[in-house]
Amino acid sequence: MADESQRPIIVKRIKKGGHGAHGGAWKIAYADFVTAMMAFFLLMWLLSSVSQGTLAGIAEYFKTPLKVALAGGEGSGDTTSVIKGGGADVTRSAGQVKRSDKSEERRRERMVLSKLQQRISQAIQSSPELRKYQNQLLLEMTPEGLRVQIVDEKNRPMFDSGRSALLPHTKVILHELGKMFNEVPNRLSISGHTDSAAYSGGEKGYSNWELSADRANAARRELLDGGMTEQKILRVVGLAAANPLDAANPYNPTNRRITIIVLNKQNEEQILGEGGTPSNEADAPDAAAPVVPSPATAAGTAKAGPPQ
Repeated sequence: MADESQRPIIVKRIKKGGHGAHGGAWKIAYADFVTAMMAFFLLMWLLSSVSQGTLAGIAEYFKTPLKVALAGGEGSGDTTSVIKGGGADVTRSAGQVKRSDKSEERRRERMVLSKLQQRISQAIQSSPELRKYQNQLLLEMTPEGLRVQIVDEKNRPMFDSGRSALLPHTKVILHELGKMFNEVPNRLSISGHTDSAAYSGGEKGYSNWELSADRANAARRELLDGGMTEQKILRVVGLAAANPLDAANPYNPTNRRITIIVLNKQNEEQILGEGGTPSNEADAPDAAAPVVPSPATAAGTAKAGPPQ
């Protein structure tokens, strides 16, 4: 029988750990990544929530870190204006105006123009004089403001053929509109339009350009005769047949029209040249300036007989 004391003792040891991917090191790297992403998005949020003036100040700080020490002031983003706060535009560093202020101003202005549109629509329906011409009065809210168009009908023109003198019923319409325009502070742009029927003498003499400008001025005078204040007029232009209402049929009587735009503040500033280039009809030359026929009109088909 073997001696039990001579048998070898076997000790089993379990090795813990192993490959790095099966350990906890990846958790530390993942936590660092999440922290870095959170810091990045927090920075993006902060940059998007500050004004343009503050952003300009931050940029200025990194350009000249010692600006405050050298020039004084409370910070690099201080306004350059001696009047603290205020400013005309948030894109300028001359002041800091909340973006919501202008949005609220535009919202209120849209409400005012919408009420004017409703007011004119109600007047057309309630007035026996205006109701007869409801098909000739077109109302539309545009990016420029409220557009009111008085268009010709085949059997009911606004002017005698080839002339700028208003017919009596057109005067009635303009008198009524002028009173309602006085109810809002907005200024007006008036433009005259003709169809493509050209004068027999061509565009070098008295043409649709002069005729449309004369008709626009006749409408302006009639608005003033009806009681509208003179200060409301900002621009009077003649566009001839350059901007037809019915482009498919340039001889359509509806292309002969007077367009009155109750301008919003933004477009008014553009026309005055303080905020950029005017758009659409705002691109047209002033009626007081020499009128140059556009290529489209100059190349237009001439029709025998006087224009409408």
